[in-house]
Amino acid sequence: MSHDDMTTASDGTTIAWSRRGSGTPVVLVHGITESAATFDPVVERLLAHDPGLEVITLDLRGHGESGMSATYDLAAMVGDVIAVIGAAGHLDHETARRVHLVGHSLGGAVVSAAGAAIPVASVVDIDQSLQLSAFKEQLVAAESALRDPEQFGSVIEALFASMCGPLLSDAERARVGAVRRPDQDVVLGVWDLLLTTPEPHIAATVDAMLAGYADHPTPYLGLFGIDPGPGYAEWLARRVPDAVVETWEDHGHYPHLVDPDRFVDRIVAFWAGSTGG
Repeated sequence: MSHDDMTTASDGTTIAWSRRGSGTPVVLVHGITESAATFDPVVERLLAHDPGLEVITLDLRGHGESGMSATYDLAAMVGDVIAVIGAAGHLDHETARRVHLVGHSLGGAVVSAAGAAIPVASVVDIDQSLQLSAFKEQLVAAESALRDPEQFGSVIEALFASMCGPLLSDAERARVGAVRRPDQDVVLGVWDLLLTTPEPHIAATVDAMLAGYADHPTPYLGLFGIDPGPGYAEWLARRVPDAVVETWEDHGHYPHLVDPDRFVDRIVAFWAGSTGG
């Protein structure tokens, strides 16, 4: 999917974005090393399912057609999403409440933080646990290879290959792999908090990131293809009131691409239930 517009984040970074359709706005946010194109099968099905949707996609900073930056932390990427919502004309209080946010992997963390920062209609987080200790252990074990330019690419390839799961088709694996553009500076910037910060501080940062939900409770769905572990639903509900967590067994890191029809049916039903429709 080609981008039809550019906007600028508050720190001057150029953010590429697109919209298709008109009506209720849905913002889709991709995962690390990927781009808006990863969501193409979902975009097509959303528009076919409901012509009354405005489907907005973007490339986070350092990804796709967006510009590079000096910082790639979560707050900066939340700013990317907010800038695009504003550029699309949906940032005033009344229209922001109509925006549905959907994010995968890194994008799931970004939309979770964005939904706490501004009132929105709903948040869907695809396969991104916000309990980050296990992922921190995995990254720290691979840190020396991640920081080695000669090993970086193979480490990223192995990481995503291990997460795909048994149900993602060969064609989808190839398509997502073709979209992926790993940049070492970007990846290390995104993961800097996990690589350099003690676990208690990371947990406190996540709690602070989610604190806004106490002021504006928001329908929230965590949809996983990899089980986030025992107690995650209860942990999340203490931070995001009424959050729903479900796991699609064996769907791996890309449940929305393993079965995009089921995924679109699920989130449309979630939106209808969250608004009383």
